[in-house]
Amino acid sequence: MSKCAIILSGGLGTRLKPFTEVIPKPLLPIGEKAVLEIQIERLKKYGFDHIFLATNYKADYIEHFFGDGSRYHVKLEISREDRPLGTAGPVRLLKERVGDSFIVMNGDILSLVDFDKLFNFANSNKSLLTVAIKKLITPYAFGNIYFDGDLVTGIEEKPDIVSYVLAGIYVMKAEIMDLIPENEYFGMDTLIKKMLELKLPITKHEITEYWLDIGQIKDYEKAHGIYKDYFSKDE
Repeated sequence: MSKCAIILSGGLGTRLKPFTEVIPKPLLPIGEKAVLEIQIERLKKYGFDHIFLATNYKADYIEHFFGDGSRYHVKLEISREDRPLGTAGPVRLLKERVGDSFIVMNGDILSLVDFDKLFNFANSNKSLLTVAIKKLITPYAFGNIYFDGDLVTGIEEKPDIVSYVLAGIYVMKAEIMDLIPENEYFGMDTLIKKMLELKLPITKHEITEYWLDIGQIKDYEKAHGIYKDYFSKDE
């Protein structure tokens, strides 16, 4: 049975201008390959052989670049939005074309995540949505001072800020389509809030492998630096 994945490839990439004024963000080169090529090859490595590219901005570029996916040994299909539908809305367009469960991921993520581990974990749970999360540790630039009235009671020098962020990778089950409005702008954050309001369970899976969101120019520059170490040999 085919394993399906949807890559959200329709973003405008406004934070990556001027690069994205000519090339859509998912086609920006990292080392010897485009971002989407790296993602497709990673998914193929874990047996995801039916991949949908959800497009909007410069969709023709993406379609002409990839064709039917045969050179990547996957079945590749292009899904086009007539207007921007956010990050969850494009999934609804594929309601009749995906299987019982499938991966959805942003088109600007580079990660060595074990897709099998994530997929199997999600399918072992009853929840309709599993979100991948990533632990980020950010150095804090100032020291914390503690006091009681006018008396200093303690100091903590530049404590790290620890946070968990949505990693832009999800596993969904087919029934979740009924929660996403048709042909309407609808984001993943809105979907998560809706499920929480309805008290529907959402599971999380922490990514411990390398992960990078190429959202800004500094991240894109970082991606060039790490490509050789993490992805050039990842065949």
